[in-house]
Amino acid sequence: MAASDTEIPGAVGVSVSESPDLRVLGLSDGHLRDAMAEIALHLLASGRSIAYDGDLRDNGFNELLHELICRYKDHPRHSGTIVVTDYLAWPVHIRMSPNALATFAAEHEAAVRLVFLARDGARLAKEQCLKLPAREPDADEWADGLTAMRTFMRSETRARIVLGGRVDSYKGVMPGIAEEARLSLQARHPLYLIGGFGGCARDIAETIGLCDRWAGSRGEWAGRKHFSIYAPDDLHNGLTGEENLELARTPHIEKAVALVLRGLRRINSKEISGSQSIH
Repeated sequence: MAASDTEIPGAVGVSVSESPDLRVLGLSDGHLRDAMAEIALHLLASGRSIAYDGDLRDNGFNELLHELICRYKDHPRHSGTIVVTDYLAWPVHIRMSPNALATFAAEHEAAVRLVFLARDGARLAKEQCLKLPAREPDADEWADGLTAMRTFMRSETRARIVLGGRVDSYKGVMPGIAEEARLSLQARHPLYLIGGFGGCARDIAETIGLCDRWAGSRGEWAGRKHFSIYAPDDLHNGLTGEENLELARTPHIEKAVALVLRGLRRINSKEISGSQSIH
């Protein structure tokens, strides 16, 4: 789909992973997968580019997103120029054999733009990666490679949506959704915290003052303290304080998506207005 007049410059990063709170909230993994599909579909339908980081797990969220993109290619509103980028961190693709990586690339390149990254975040050509022997990265490589990938993604994205997220059993210096959210806050990029599915996204919303403590509230986890210096005004996402409260608390994905798109439209309108006033 060609970019629309209301498209916010740059891609929108989407961060979704399993939430430990689904059961207590009366939800399931299926609800979270449906939420991701709903977000992606509306972003695609509005002409926005999507960015995500691949974990290459079978039946994972990224595989679901890829399947959705492939199906959307046949949508009557699709004009053939959807831009979706999958960022593959060093410790993710180095685990794959050259044959497996070549197969993965062949299956995905028709629908998404694949970006392969080195441990330090430098971009690698696919051909370079296909010459690397598969091996298991060590803990330092995971931490360096994931942080470098997320930093590189920040340079190519304009906004980020986060929901769910584990806060334990992760690789890297902190939970992935937390690191991606923190990088967005540091860059003053629009950040949308969908907290109705619990997990890391809700913890962040609670830490910055958007949610009260609840029965599922957790204590400290690696990196959580970094969010204590932020407040709702630091989200810079085009939403009012009341709207961000609703986004952080609603379990209804349709409402959450509507709020995210509203914020993106407002930001774009302000940028267009500011550009016109300069000229």
